[in-house]
Amino acid sequence: MKATKLLEQQHRKVKATFAQIESTKVDPTSLVRELANELAAHMAIEQQLFYPTVREIKPDLVDESYEEHSVAELALKRLLRTSPQDVAFKARVVVLKELIEHHVEEEESELFPAVEKALGDAKLEALGTKMAKQFEDAKKQGFDALVPSGFAKTSADEFEQLVQR
Repeated sequence: MKATKLLEQQHRKVKATFAQIESTKVDPTSLVRELANELAAHMAIEQQLFYPTVREIKPDLVDESYEEHSVAELALKRLLRTSPQDVAFKARVVVLKELIEHHVEEEESELFPAVEKALGDAKLEALGTKMAKQFEDAKKQGFDALVPSGFAKTSADEFEQLVQR
């Protein structure tokens, strides 16, 4: 599967998980953890494989994407530390969802079309194969292993520094 299609497929799964969290009448804690694990694995493959490969095509947008990942990680950390009974829970879900929706819209409308045009199907297929395998490995590790603890540093900070060296 092409890298861009794989990422779009993951975007749809995250969107569906947000819908489940917002509509559930039972404790959404396990859904929030699932969302965190999915997003952490998704961001990991983008930061480690996709963005370094496509950075020269749209450097400003890729740089912005790293920053959006940092903000999303911080929002996820706050959400994971919030009880579903807390009055802030719903607001934190909404803010994270809006951050992710904005990020997805930019990727799918601006970055992916440019990448598909520049790289072509064969390169995107090869990249997609690597990304799919790494995604499964990252998902098994989970959010806590993929994302630095605390609020001072995010995984996007680490990978963005590697790319800029």
